[in-house]
Amino acid sequence: MTHDAKPGGTRRTIRRHALATRIWHWVNAATVVIMIGSGLMILNAHPHLYWGEYGANYDQPWIDLPHWPGWLTIPSTYNLALARRWHLTFALVLGFALLAFMVVSLVNRHFARDLRVRRREVAPRRLWADVKAHLAFRFSDPERPGRYNILQKLSYVAVIFVLLPLLIGTGLTMSPGIDAAWPWLLDLFGGRQSARSIHFVCAALLTVFVVVHLALVILAGVWNEVRSMITGRWTIEEERA
Repeated sequence: MTHDAKPGGTRRTIRRHALATRIWHWVNAATVVIMIGSGLMILNAHPHLYWGEYGANYDQPWIDLPHWPGWLTIPSTYNLALARRWHLTFALVLGFALLAFMVVSLVNRHFARDLRVRRREVAPRRLWADVKAHLAFRFSDPERPGRYNILQKLSYVAVIFVLLPLLIGTGLTMSPGIDAAWPWLLDLFGGRQSARSIHFVCAALLTVFVVVHLALVILAGVWNEVRSMITGRWTIEEERA
C-alpha cells in the first residue's frame, strides 16, 4: 500500500483483484461479446420463442423477436453454420473458465472473503443506503474501500451462481446429442423449447448486467477501474480531516 501526498488529501493504492479474478474477467469479456453476437445470428434464423418440447413455424410463440442488424451479430452477414461454430467453441471456453474460476476462488477464499452475503447487509435500511450512495456516485465505502458493496455482491453472485450456470445448462439441453446421454435435462428445463426460451432470457439479463457494469466503470473512473483489473492495483482519493 502506498501513500502520495496531495493538496487537501492523500492518494492510496491498494491491491484489489487477485490474478485469477483478473484473468477470468478478461477471458469472460471476450467470450461474452462473441457469444452474444453469434447468439443473435442464431436467433435470426428463427426469431420466435416457445415453451415446452416443440416449436416450429406454425406453432404459437410466446414472443416474436426482431431480426438483429449485422453490426450486432457474428458474423455480420447471415451464416447460421459459422455462427454456431463461434457459439459452441466459446461456450466451451465459458464453461471451463467458470469451472476453473470457481475452484480457484474456493481455494483462495475469494468467495468466502469477498462475495459472502451477510444477513445484516440485505436489511432494507442497508440496501436503501447503498442505492442512495450509488445515485450520489459513491461506489466504495471510505472505511473499507477494498470491499465489495452489497449491490456488487448480489449482482456478482447472481451472475456467477445463477445466470452462467443456467446459460450453460440450457445450452446443453438444446443439443440432441446431450439430451440422448442426459435425458433428465429435458425434464429439468421443461423441454428443449423451454430451455431455448430460458437461455435467451438469461442472455438478455447478462447483457443488461454488462451494460450497467460498463456504465458504472465510466462513472467511477475508467482508467482507475480498468487498471485495477489489469494490474490488480486500485487508487483511492482521500480527503484530509
